[in-house]
Amino acid sequence: MNVKPVPSRKLLVAIDGSRHSRNSLHYLARLFAGQLDVHFCLLSLVTWVSLPPGSEWLSEAERLNMMRPESRKRLVTHRGYLQSSVDYLVKQGIARERIEQEVQICRDSLAGDLAHEARRGLYDAVVLGRRGMTKLEELLMGSVSASLLEKCRTVPSWIIDGEIDSHRFLVPVDGSPYALLAVDHLAFMLRDHPTAEITLFHSNTILAEQPRFQPEDCHRHWGAAWCARHLERPNDLFHAPRQILKESGFPAERIYELKTAKGFEPSRQIIRQALIDGYGTIVLGRRGPDTPKGFFRGVSDRVLLMAEQVAVWVVG
Repeated sequence: MNVKPVPSRKLLVAIDGSRHSRNSLHYLARLFAGQLDVHFCLLSLVTWVSLPPGSEWLSEAERLNMMRPESRKRLVTHRGYLQSSVDYLVKQGIARERIEQEVQICRDSLAGDLAHEARRGLYDAVVLGRRGMTKLEELLMGSVSASLLEKCRTVPSWIIDGEIDSHRFLVPVDGSPYALLAVDHLAFMLRDHPTAEITLFHSNTILAEQPRFQPEDCHRHWGAAWCARHLERPNDLFHAPRQILKESGFPAERIYELKTAKGFEPSRQIIRQALIDGYGTIVLGRRGPDTPKGFFRGVSDRVLLMAEQVAVWVVG
């Protein structure tokens, strides 16, 4: 009997030597140290280094010779960041064979280069520690994490804020294929995880928008028969996401459901619930880029803006 091989999982992790990237490493080590098929590529992007056109075809030694002394010093510093990060993961119980490291010269922008590498390397997610901007600064000037979400729609983005130990996951669902894709990503990343708990959450608040999508949006991923059997059930938003988790092998006894009608706006209720019940991660499905967000921006944008001391996975 042919046994279908189980694909390994690959994460692209942005490293800049700050406590924010160390928070990302802490989160990943706490979550995946025991998952031996999860591999990590630590990427450090060196900014403010200019090289002439065509230099990408040169060897590393040749490019080093073309750099100014301050640029070479910056490159060496970033290599030190990577080595320190590898040492940290090893101390947390992750074998060196599961860790790759790479320094690249930033050619576009931090977010643009991260998104490009995530797509090129076929990574399952790109992981970024959120920098310590005030909410007003982030709203007015933007941030690397917000820019990454705009540029990286085909690869899930994990934004880590603070030092997180909890293995509890809060997954807002609304009956849309966008939410199901988030659940599908979570099911893949948490397969065989021994302690993770997942709560499927629906907030029926006053300002909540009804999702608009075509049946083909679901059929494209799961097929018409599956969608008819599991998604097209009146008054049961939890059945289809629960089914995806069960089919992935995630234990049913660690899947919970929570529905609330409190509050005025879904994103605030999501953040409130995560804070009250001690969730470490919020997993969000995002609407397509052509879907209007309205005056109040999209739910994923608002959750990311308000999130503190929690990881936010954005899928889609």
